[in-house]
Amino acid sequence: QVQLVQSGGGSVQVGEFLRLTCEASAKVNGYCMGWFRQAPGAEREMVASLDITGGTFYADYVEGRFTISQGNTKNTLDLEMNSLKPEDAGIYYCAAAAPRRVCPRAPERYTSWGQGTQVTVSS
Repeated sequence: QVQLVQSGGGSVQVGEFLRLTCEASAKVNGYCMGWFRQAPGAEREMVASLDITGGTFYADYVEGRFTISQGNTKNTLDLEMNSLKPEDAGIYYCAAAAPRRVCPRAPERYTSWGQGTQVTVSS
């Protein structure tokens, strides 16, 4: 099972930028990779995914503002978050699932998880 360790995140003002990074114990292009967000009192939901062909998915509310990509090594996954809004706040998790051309969106389909990182956006 691939091991995932996250870095990045923190507190920013509305409209600012953050980058989250997920360091994997294997090449990320060998898995379905996803970023999930969990707001207080809410269920964990998919924000973005990257499949083994390089195809991406974005939740409607981040489309055009967030970018998921392989990072600066083959074992890293980034989530670049632009124009952050207060409603983007929460705990963000990276996750890995079995490789497929279209990544699942349900968190229960993902078998490896990072430790989570808090993102706070203040107005």
